[in-house]
Amino acid sequence: MGRPRVCQAWPRCRGHAGRLPAGRGHLLCHVCVELIGDGMSDLTPPSSACTGHIQDPASQRLTWNKAPKSVLVIKKMRDASLLQPFKELCTYLMEENNMIVYVEKKVLEDPAIASDESFGAVKKKFCTFREDYDDISNRIDFIICLGGDGTLLYASSLFQGSVPPVMAFHLGSLGFLTPFSFENFQSQVTQVIEGNAAVVLRSRLKVRVVKELREKKTAVHNGLGENGSRPVGLDMDVEKQAMQYQVLNEVVIDRGPSSYLSNVDVYLDGHLITTVQGDGVIVSTPTGSTAYAAAAGASMIHPNVPAIMITPICPHSLSFRPIVVPAGVELKIMLSPEARNTAWVSFDGRKRQEIRHGDSISITTSCYPLPSICVRDPVSDWFESLAQCLHWNVRKKQAHFEEEEEEEEEEG
Repeated sequence: MGRPRVCQAWPRCRGHAGRLPAGRGHLLCHVCVELIGDGMSDLTPPSSACTGHIQDPASQRLTWNKAPKSVLVIKKMRDASLLQPFKELCTYLMEENNMIVYVEKKVLEDPAIASDESFGAVKKKFCTFREDYDDISNRIDFIICLGGDGTLLYASSLFQGSVPPVMAFHLGSLGFLTPFSFENFQSQVTQVIEGNAAVVLRSRLKVRVVKELREKKTAVHNGLGENGSRPVGLDMDVEKQAMQYQVLNEVVIDRGPSSYLSNVDVYLDGHLITTVQGDGVIVSTPTGSTAYAAAAGASMIHPNVPAIMITPICPHSLSFRPIVVPAGVELKIMLSPEARNTAWVSFDGRKRQEIRHGDSISITTSCYPLPSICVRDPVSDWFESLAQCLHWNVRKKQAHFEEEEEEEEEEG
């Protein structure tokens, strides 16, 4: 299985989404990307990319060193309308392309699939896994999603390191991140298998949550310590627990069920830049700029732009506008000392948890973007999604002047 190669252009390549760390397995550069290895993909731009030339995003192409052999199929759960497309796709992959198909175990436990005798021969060929139990990150060559944008977010969550290229079919409700139509899936899948496809590298966020775990160090009985003396205060033994997440859309910090304003401090590279007082704050990628951040009033940013967005949620301030900071900076968010309540955090809408005093959330650009396969190219697909899904700048066209009216205006 392939591993990304670090761009060696210079210590901080102009095309990089962020800082260039040491070690192997890092994929930072938006113009100097090469994925290498058996069955894995190459995203090979022109050699002039790192010599001051701004590369056209549409020139980023997917090729294979060896023909892909294994594919992960992710299907939206609890949607009966997807059963037939799922069966057709898996049958095509296995019987026509002789591929190894991985699916989540609970997908095959669906009664409609389990009871389908005509699908029995194909079911026996599946490789299954369970989320949070089985690691399949080194077994998959590419991913196919059937559903809405949530299937792509779920695919991202399964890979905390390098992510295989993702082909997403629009079979959900919105479909901003799922550009492919299922009507002619055979020809489109064949193109991807043959390596004839454009890709966009969607940057992700690396999030590290550090929590303080406090335990009583001194036992107290009836107001007396173990030696019979009265302790001045409870001595707390503080331990820390760290968790890490890869996030494709956004990190949301909000006030949760509390009726008080959230009150959190935001640091950038160690410097306090502001205190958020309101319902919360959204830290998003360019991919996430068309999701919750857009609803909160942020600008929409093309996924090829290396940036991190900070968007307040209903701030109690007339001057608090959303801002964009360079990709690669490190943000740190903590409860303010004056905060009256705790805060809550979620990652792409999942793993929601409470943040208390002393806890911290560190956010920076991940070394592992998500390669998303395009129908045409990154620019055309993005504007198509803006128009079709969000109806961007839809307005009835202004009528032109009649010739007589124009002449009258000129004479006047």
